[in-house]
Amino acid sequence: MYVPPHFAVSDHNTLLDLIGRHPLGILVTHSKGTLDANHIPFELDRSKGDKGVLNCHVARKNPVWEEVANGDEVLVIFRAADAYISPNWYPSKHEFHKQVPTWNYLVVHAHGRITVRDDERYVRRNVAKLTHMHEASQPAPWKMGDAPKDFIDTMVKGIVALEIEITGLVGKSKLSQNKEVRDIQNAGEMLNARGVNGMGEAMLAAAAAKSR
Repeated sequence: MYVPPHFAVSDHNTLLDLIGRHPLGILVTHSKGTLDANHIPFELDRSKGDKGVLNCHVARKNPVWEEVANGDEVLVIFRAADAYISPNWYPSKHEFHKQVPTWNYLVVHAHGRITVRDDERYVRRNVAKLTHMHEASQPAPWKMGDAPKDFIDTMVKGIVALEIEITGLVGKSKLSQNKEVRDIQNAGEMLNARGVNGMGEAMLAAAAAKSR
């Protein structure tokens, strides 16, 4: 990924925080000369490995777990907010007419080594942790015990777990940091006015940081 210095994010915890808030990743693998991409929700375990470990599971019928070998290098892409930015939102455009459209976004690329975990106990633990994480905000959180045991047993047998030890993180925060503070701030306010609050607030934070 091309990352100009003004868009680079190097703080490890900041990158892990983004993964934690946006756990749906794109797992990119390479096998037999072909690239493959799978969209999978991940559970991040910061306590394992030097940089953390990503856990997930896939359907047994999904060939990805058979097409990779333990130790293969893979890439997982996580994306947070994104939005189109009109040059009309930059006050400087109306003075100098030297602005063009762009698209802003927040992304993290997690490089790592994959391990296939075709182990029922591991799979159950993985599913339970993912469920607990995403059900925590529900009024009455669903848990695996809410379903008949034989049903859950059948479902667990139909999936395979994947574990990815993170070896490197590359972050890019494209928030018009190469523009004037007033341009960044006004574009952020325009996004918020249109209900695109995730990117709007991120751009306002970038404007505040640049003005300091």
